[in-house]
Amino acid sequence: MTAELAAWKKAGTFRLHRGHRVFFRDESEGPVLLILHGFPSASFDFAPLWSDLTVRFRVVTLDLLGFGFSEKPPKYPYSLKDQANLVEALGKQLGLKEVHVLAHDYGVSVAQELIARMKEANEHTPYVLRIASVCYLNGGLFPEMHRPRLAQKLLAGPLGSFIAKLVGKKSFARSLQGVFGLETQPSAAFLDDTWELLEHEQGRAVLPKLLGYMQERVEERERWVDAVVNCPVPMRLINGTADPVSGGHLADRFAAQVDKADVVRLERIGHYPQIEAPEQVAKAFFDFHDRLGTSLFSS
Repeated sequence: MTAELAAWKKAGTFRLHRGHRVFFRDESEGPVLLILHGFPSASFDFAPLWSDLTVRFRVVTLDLLGFGFSEKPPKYPYSLKDQANLVEALGKQLGLKEVHVLAHDYGVSVAQELIARMKEANEHTPYVLRIASVCYLNGGLFPEMHRPRLAQKLLAGPLGSFIAKLVGKKSFARSLQGVFGLETQPSAAFLDDTWELLEHEQGRAVLPKLLGYMQERVEERERWVDAVVNCPVPMRLINGTADPVSGGHLADRFAAQVDKADVVRLERIGHYPQIEAPEQVAKAFFDFHDRLGTSLFSS
């Protein structure tokens, strides 16, 4: 574990969700920014942006169940909807009423579910957490535009549990390198830390169950795409166009489907813009909130 990852863990704490420990960080003051990470990594992906974000926001992030430093129970019924329940429960525990969202990959779908719930709310099923704005990074906003890697397809298939046992550090690193831009490849330290986070509490064993999110995206397409196309709050997509999974082709679909779409394209950047181009992401994110007039003193 690098010193940076060790410091990240030390700065966080744990809460329980359905009897399982969930790692989270809650830092600084101001309007609340909720960060939702992607698959197969963890909230640590946003370490390069953390110091900048906490200048302006109270930043809350977590390792979703099955990821990072959170527990990874082997028999748990993992789903994106349950991860949204987890986020709502944590928000309630922390007294959060309204949040701005920054979401990546898997976390994009969790954000879509939260927005869908807000859109569907009524006196009988009120929403728990109000979303004030959302900024998406690369992710499967439109399931038909998602291009999973071969490893994901194999892990999600009938031999997934067997394949998971065969995943080694070198093959895992090659898979990650394949979704980064050619000029912005991950550092050895990032690969080491991401592998350690995956291995924590035997995380490889739950990869096949977590990958059920791909089918869940298809099943929930109507609700989740509506949450994007008819989003009730300000929205921006910051997209690494060189990403083979959800890059420029996803940005094109977003621009075509969303009225007055707000898209920032990061050329030659891959699937992890917050790792590959943190300064560009920070600028695009803060420009978005400057336009919104997000106040340091709002709640």
